[in-house]
Amino acid sequence: MSLTDPAPASTAEPLLTARGIRKSFGHNEVLRGIDLTLHRGEVVVLIGPSGSGKTTVLRALNGLETPDAGTITVDGGPDVDFGAPGVSARDAKRRRLALRDRSAMVFQHHNLFPHFSVLQNVIEGPWRVQGRPKDEVVAEALVLLERVGLSDKADARPHQLSGGQQQRVGIVRALALRPDLLLFDEPTSALDPELVGDVLVVIKELADEGWTMAVVTHELSFAREAADHVLFMDDGVVVEQGAPAQLFTSPQHERTQRFLTRIMRPLDGA
Repeated sequence: MSLTDPAPASTAEPLLTARGIRKSFGHNEVLRGIDLTLHRGEVVVLIGPSGSGKTTVLRALNGLETPDAGTITVDGGPDVDFGAPGVSARDAKRRRLALRDRSAMVFQHHNLFPHFSVLQNVIEGPWRVQGRPKDEVVAEALVLLERVGLSDKADARPHQLSGGQQQRVGIVRALALRPDLLLFDEPTSALDPELVGDVLVVIKELADEGWTMAVVTHELSFAREAADHVLFMDDGVVVEQGAPAQLFTSPQHERTQRFLTRIMRPLDGA
């Protein structure tokens, strides 16, 4: 049984296209012209050193950050041009919310409501925000929790769960929104090593089921196995990109080669 039913895969039109995305925080230019295309059913993995801008890319795609310039197009719709002159604060907010309606994000540190039960955390978005019937939302949430092995934790509070269990709740919470696009921001980096595998198994199942995903991760073995396309970022730009078999075995850029040599050597020697 699948976690939920993603939309049918189609390569005719990209689900999301981002072009020339730029973002600065003060004098620090974090993104310097990022281009990214996601087709339905595709898994794109972003890798690179800390501070390279990977998380900011995801936050821009989800509407949590407003780019200073660039366009984002979702499902063949009109371009959302963040650099267009005369864009008011209200218009910028409306554009961010439109992006958020199509995607759901799984954060590094779970971000569960501590005073809510697991079930309340899962249903809050689809019930309160999307306005779906509560009975329907609860029934779907219970199915999702069972699928990730947490059906007995529906009434538990987040502090009663392990880090891996909390992260699986975060994934279920995202799925309950029925998004077109799932965004994962280093979903295992805050977990104890023995808990990483359980979370990666769930994400790999979602990939196998055809979900469209953008994943920021340092788990290169996962990237090699699950990704359709890999982007290596550094200093706010995409340095190199390609299929995992090409990028991990025959990187063309010297910066990519240095990064992979440093990261993968401990893996190969394990």
